[in-house]
Amino acid sequence: MKRFLLCTLAFTFTATAATAAVTVDYYNKDSKDHSFEAICSGSKYTLEVRSSTTGAATIQGSAPCKVKHEGGEISLSGGEKIEIKDGKISLR
Repeated sequence: MKRFLLCTLAFTFTATAATAAVTVDYYNKDSKDHSFEAICSGSKYTLEVRSSTTGAATIQGSAPCKVKHEGGEISLSGGEKIEIKDGKISLR
């Protein structure tokens, strides 16, 4: 029984890590779509947001993610509300 529980826990943690993602709510004030480069746990991903919309975007990597934008770089862990204006990302 003890061995079964350990195997179940190991499988659960492995499955959770494999489906890791960072989701943020955004408000894009710009009239154009944006694609921002994101680095999560050493791997490159893309954060894409649509023009002139409010929505949610997901980065398929493990938190925290460093996202490069016109104003520099921002760290996202998931659950943040961000605003995009002139290609710059700020926390709302």
